[in-house]
Amino acid sequence: MFEAIINAYSQSDAAGFTALHMAGKKVGIFFGTSTGSTEEAAHLIAEEFGSEVAEGPFEIDDITGNVASVFNSYDSLIVGTPTWNTGADTERSGTGWDEIYYGEMENIDITGKKVAVFGLGDQISYGENYADASGELHDVFEKLGCKIMGYTSQEGYEHDASKAVRGDKFCGMLLDAVNQDEMSSGRVKQWVGQLLEEGILEDVKSDIATNDAVEHKFVSPKVNDNVQESNPSEVIAKLEKENTELMRRLEEKELEENSKLFEENINEQRNENNLYTPHYNPKTGRTMWTSMDGKTSYFTNNVP
Repeated sequence: MFEAIINAYSQSDAAGFTALHMAGKKVGIFFGTSTGSTEEAAHLIAEEFGSEVAEGPFEIDDITGNVASVFNSYDSLIVGTPTWNTGADTERSGTGWDEIYYGEMENIDITGKKVAVFGLGDQISYGENYADASGELHDVFEKLGCKIMGYTSQEGYEHDASKAVRGDKFCGMLLDAVNQDEMSSGRVKQWVGQLLEEGILEDVKSDIATNDAVEHKFVSPKVNDNVQESNPSEVIAKLEKENTELMRRLEEKELEENSKLFEENINEQRNENNLYTPHYNPKTGRTMWTSMDGKTSYFTNNVP
């Protein structure tokens, strides 16, 4: 999706995409996404922290190949994921995280870094596997020697089971944009307050008041490098705003087209090989159909 956005910029005569990391920023926010819901949650978290102490959010695909240097440029990390490969033992997110967990991330040294995990899932349609991928994200960073923060209560959720539970708590903040979207803002606000109380900004190495800047560029090969860096914050703000709007439009169009295709072929798919399993959500009146391998899914507005 990020490449599609960059290509769209290219067609709109955009000069390029550059993200500046200001030295002294304490928290870096990173996410993987398939439909955009996890990115929306990441933006809520960034807004709650404020730009004085947090930077991002950045999609994990954009730092592949530079994970170690980027992670080590922050004192603390907020990392988030959806769950698509439901019930799988590993690589459950269906995002760029799966590509680096057992490759690039195995060789990085971020021992002692403070990390907090957030995740998204559907607790009604996937009550037995609610937000499973968040548990894997937690475990990967824990095995790297990071200090995990931000465990939360299971109270107020309707799931039956989840691989994101550690002890009697979730391994981070879990959101449900399908069934409890109206609770997301409140949960984010409470969680960020909890992280501040737990000391996510304490005992850091850098001074937030510094004005020095170190630049990390995440530039698509298809985009030229003619960004006028005389006023980088203004350029970035404009690009990020356009980025968000283009991503929303592209994802809406993609979801609409996919929905039509699946609606037209649902009977054929079900009757020929029974390749998809229905998960009906009585609250929304929608049915999620998942493939046998858990890697693809689609929605219909009917009862299976």
